[in-house]
Amino acid sequence: MNKLVKIGASALCGSLAAVASANAGAMSVAGGATATWTQLSYGETGNPLGMATGLTFSGSGELDNGGTFVLTIAHDDQNGYSTSSLAYTSASLGTITYDEGGGTGLDRLDDKMPTAWEETDGTGVGSGLVTVSGAGGVSDIEWAVSQDMLPEGMSAYISVSPKADGQKAVDKSVGGDAASSVNGAGYDIVLEAADAAGVAGLNMFAGYSTISEGGQDDHTGHAIGATYAVGSFTLGYQFTRDNHNDPDGTSYYENNAFGVSFLVNDNLSISFGEHKSERNSDRPILANTLTAQSIQLAYSMGGATLKVAETTFDGANYLSTTAGDKDGTTIALSLAF
Repeated sequence: MNKLVKIGASALCGSLAAVASANAGAMSVAGGATATWTQLSYGETGNPLGMATGLTFSGSGELDNGGTFVLTIAHDDQNGYSTSSLAYTSASLGTITYDEGGGTGLDRLDDKMPTAWEETDGTGVGSGLVTVSGAGGVSDIEWAVSQDMLPEGMSAYISVSPKADGQKAVDKSVGGDAASSVNGAGYDIVLEAADAAGVAGLNMFAGYSTISEGGQDDHTGHAIGATYAVGSFTLGYQFTRDNHNDPDGTSYYENNAFGVSFLVNDNLSISFGEHKSERNSDRPILANTLTAQSIQLAYSMGGATLKVAETTFDGANYLSTTAGDKDGTTIALSLAF
């Protein structure tokens, strides 16, 4: 217990020296920078040059009972911090994580297609693509079930948020009332299987989420898909559906995505991906389709990686007019340290 108290005190005071003297853990820092050049076919590109930097602080320690804990804080550019998580791992139960950055629960399945660099809507071309997020897309607590409790190759995650409205709070504080959100409590369940059905390279995944929305029907979502790695190729397909149940707006988004990547050699990879999303409503005027396609290349040179993406959107922001036709080219140089 003394070790835990010392770690907590050092985190509150921001003193790495106190952590070292306690001999109960360690803190490390990793980071990187990415410089980009982006050319868009729509609007006014202006200055095409951009840059982003990031630092990730990782602290770890061990309790008297043998359990371990990890604190992770990501700092992007001028943000105070962009994401943070605190994870405790027990040899018998698995890992319990308090997360404030998304990427847990159903949010880990929003787009799992193979790619040389980024998701189809993550290359700098504005899309408005809507896919699943669930309770894991906001502040939540996730339990990654111990491998000892599951069949070989299986992973299971259960994510819970008492108020899935995106609000974040510091210690001894509360999120308050998010006037624009009717979201209440929510939970996600996700299953993943490596080398599924005894087939080497076949990875399958599925997930379900439900979030209470007051007097309305619950906001639900689900995802299912698979990737298959054979030789230098990796293929993938997934289906997602996000049910908003809004009679005066969007009823649901139904998405189909596929991707293929090819490892030319240890340094060079290329990929093609497509994400097709259909927005549906009781009002036909809101039934629109968005299609995103991206061809990408990545070439690594030790601690530096050169990446290129050519991305096209048909129906961006679910517009059926020519305003929804967008494409762009992005070139990036990423450095890791």
